[in-house]
Amino acid sequence: MAFVEQKISTGKFLFRFAKLLARPGAISTLRSILNSRPDDEISAADFLERHAKERPHDLALMYEDKTLTWQEFNAQVNQTAHYFQSRGIKYGDRIAINIENRPDLLVNVLACLKLGAVAGMVNTGLTNEALAHCLRLIEPSLLVIGSECVANMDTVADLIEEEYQGKMLFLADGNASSAPKGYLDLAPLVADMFKINVTPDQTLTLATSCFLIFTSGTTGLPKASITSNLRLFRGGTQFGVNVMTLSPKDVYYCPLPLYHSTALVVGFASSLIAGSTFAIRRKFSATQFFDDCRKFNATAFVYIGELLRYLLALPASAGDQDHNVEKIIGNGLRPDIWMEFKNRFNIPRIHEFYGASEGNTAFVNIFNFDKTVGWSPGAGKAWTIVDFDVDADAPIRNEDGFMTRTKLGHTGLLIVAINEQNPFDGYTDPAASEKKILRNVFVQGDQYFNSGDLVILQPHGHIQFGDRIGDTFRWQGENVATTEVESVIMQWPDIQDAVVYGVEVPGRDGRCGMLYATLKDQDKIDFDGLVVHMREKLPAYAVPRFIRIGAKADVTGTFKFQKAKLKREAYAVGTFEDKLYLLARDAEHVEPLTSAQQKSVDAGDIRL
Repeated sequence: MAFVEQKISTGKFLFRFAKLLARPGAISTLRSILNSRPDDEISAADFLERHAKERPHDLALMYEDKTLTWQEFNAQVNQTAHYFQSRGIKYGDRIAINIENRPDLLVNVLACLKLGAVAGMVNTGLTNEALAHCLRLIEPSLLVIGSECVANMDTVADLIEEEYQGKMLFLADGNASSAPKGYLDLAPLVADMFKINVTPDQTLTLATSCFLIFTSGTTGLPKASITSNLRLFRGGTQFGVNVMTLSPKDVYYCPLPLYHSTALVVGFASSLIAGSTFAIRRKFSATQFFDDCRKFNATAFVYIGELLRYLLALPASAGDQDHNVEKIIGNGLRPDIWMEFKNRFNIPRIHEFYGASEGNTAFVNIFNFDKTVGWSPGAGKAWTIVDFDVDADAPIRNEDGFMTRTKLGHTGLLIVAINEQNPFDGYTDPAASEKKILRNVFVQGDQYFNSGDLVILQPHGHIQFGDRIGDTFRWQGENVATTEVESVIMQWPDIQDAVVYGVEVPGRDGRCGMLYATLKDQDKIDFDGLVVHMREKLPAYAVPRFIRIGAKADVTGTFKFQKAKLKREAYAVGTFEDKLYLLARDAEHVEPLTSAQQKSVDAGDIRL
């Protein structure tokens, strides 16, 4: 069937709001979220223990050909927690977890949470300086390393030798060999531990910290954001119960890395609180994606926008609608492919959301409107959007020093009030936390979390994502939103990936647009057609003047493009192997960029 694009009209909004409230348990669930406070004596461990008691033989986890019931899952978590406790781990201590997606990862994470310890979620792709930096931020009392990540740890051998001797725990993967030198094999150490629920040395509350989750590091070394039980409870309840309506009958599929908050909070926490079965895959595979959905009999999955685009890039097949998936949740689904994806794969419910690991609120498309990142209560109070000066890279303040709220349909900076109900947990680095706080916004003494994102204010408390601050650039007196330009370029059939950013040009104000593109066929691109397409769909100032054709766009483990390096390299001829092209402002055709042309550009002899 074909889905028709929806609009957020007042009538539709009120109807869907009423329908939501009429659903059994909806009001009490919403009330529990809104009334939850940091000192409430609730933790993620309560839900695991409740499911193990009430539905011991229901499936909790599925992975490859393995399954764990809630009873088995809780028992393994308890054994690991008892071992950690025997090593002196107590409330507030930190344990670094460096394991790829498999049940062992979640067992160790929940073992930390049962003790009130903090699981430091190490990005399994990190090596060398970035890995050492993350470990230092965690300051772990113990480190649990999967055999698949030992080679990465070897790149920081000096740090291990200096600080972590006797703290390294090894978890074999499949037929992996025994623990390497300097590691203790964790499996036999936990085998004889008690399976009964462990007692922490301090009462766990919603304020208790659960995870350290690292930013992607797209603009520098990663920062560690703190995730509390409060965020886990609210996120899991809102996303899993209210939005996705997950229940023990659902199988929730997650191929995203669990060191990231989308998979860990929106994915696993939702499944944990709702009591649904959580099915995981080691790493995302586009060709195996719906095979997995059929194998696990998945009814839901969690996504990142780029993941959906990879699925769309596959040739259409008879199996595109041969699945039981009826609802999905994630972030980053671009409006230009929303309806195409929804119709091709026949998925009626797409619950896009917006949030950040360190943020103190989230938006989610709970009412199932198309092409919106969703709704959050408290528009204008709990959160608001303020006018932003892209040139100054700062919110605009009036003559009294206060900010101005953005009008409906306009783009501005999203900010969120920091208060008792919506605390800002921040980073491990107090200086980094302080940079995210805006003070004296509307009145003296108030404080708001700076999301770092430009968004469009939509009707009835909805927003649409615009761009990241720093990604939006100013050219010829106009603001250029890179995500909008990328969406247009991605419509051209020759393009596999499109990354747009602004680069400095001598003698010119602002930044000039540049496109880094990878091609579906490396030797095939219709430049003339692409030029016509961009000029038809984009204003003149937004059309990229420089084009770089590469073999592969560098992305993080969560498919975010790494633009910082591209911005630094700009259009310098001869500094990299990729092909460079120039599209002058009045030129009819794209032409290769030579050293002589670069000098002419820099001298101001070529009009951009």
